[in-house]
Amino acid sequence: MSKPLADWISLSEAAELLASSNVRFTPGTIGRWARIGQLQSIKVGSRRFVRRAEVKSLLRPHGLAPSS
Repeated sequence: MSKPLADWISLSEAAELLASSNVRFTPGTIGRWARIGQLQSIKVGSRRFVRRAEVKSLLRPHGLAPSS
């Protein structure tokens, strides 16, 4: 089953999501992570999108399972 389209967010939206938790990265940095495969992404035309859940997972300490 495919993920809903709403799960994909722009690089700017990803930067805003991180900034709302006081974690600052530019859209360019997030784009670089996507291009080198550290974040799953899709490219539509010249725009790149990353998964919202994957960006949110950057805010969790490593090794902790997400809470239900």
